[in-house]
Amino acid sequence: MASFQSFNFEAQIPAELLIAQIMQLHASISKLESLRPSKQVNSLFTHLVNLCTLPSSIDIEALPQEVKIMRENLIKLCGHAEGLLELEFSTFISLTPKPLNNLTLFPYYGNYVKLANLENKILEENGVVNSKKVAFVGSGPMPLTSIIMATHHMESTHFDNFDIDEKANEMARKIVASDATLERRMKFETQDIMEVRERLGQYDCIFLAALVGMSREAKNKILGHIRRYMKEGGVLLVRSAKGARAFLYPIVEEHDMVNFEVLSIFHPTNDVINSVVLLRKPKA
Repeated sequence: MASFQSFNFEAQIPAELLIAQIMQLHASISKLESLRPSKQVNSLFTHLVNLCTLPSSIDIEALPQEVKIMRENLIKLCGHAEGLLELEFSTFISLTPKPLNNLTLFPYYGNYVKLANLENKILEENGVVNSKKVAFVGSGPMPLTSIIMATHHMESTHFDNFDIDEKANEMARKIVASDATLERRMKFETQDIMEVRERLGQYDCIFLAALVGMSREAKNKILGHIRRYMKEGGVLLVRSAKGARAFLYPIVEEHDMVNFEVLSIFHPTNDVINSVVLLRKPKA
């Protein structure tokens, strides 16, 4: 595999070289028998993340068709691997005497802390403070954002976490159950968000995880559904991606945010992967 470690973090990696290396990694990842955490799986995905966070001026829209198809497949592989990694760590952490004290064992914990700090700052800058009820859509078996937000930023807010996978919710409940105070403020519901309607009107703020709606069509359907049922004046925080980071996660474009007021769009340049888009449902 060609090395990319020698790149200066300030210098931009040429788009052709970046695409060639990502395609090479995609080929290696596609050949794996399993995406469960292992030395080989971890090494390939670490390489991929490092590569995708290098400075580049890549334009995802301008990619050749075969690269676009590869990207869509790579996002699915990344999502699947991320789910398996979270499940493995949540299972292990839930068996420790004080699970909430051991969340730092998760390899990307630091990234979640940075992302939560960033999201909280964006919410506060836009006047979203003292939210009574928040929904997190796509919380997974390691609901790190909800836990970090609830314990460090929104210390009296009630969180409803929605995930389509009951096993993920079961693990998340076990982790949170170790703290009675937090457990009272945090619920986990096994439901497809497309089937949650009037209830969405209860929340001051809704978070939409990056991997909920893997394709643009699916994401747009979900955005439209949430907008329809969420409260007027309520905010929706959507995770997106820009540039090479879009090989890891789906993009939400500005023209996808139909009938929302766009409050803020932030694209990180450090090791945080996700862009943060803050939308408001206008008052009629």
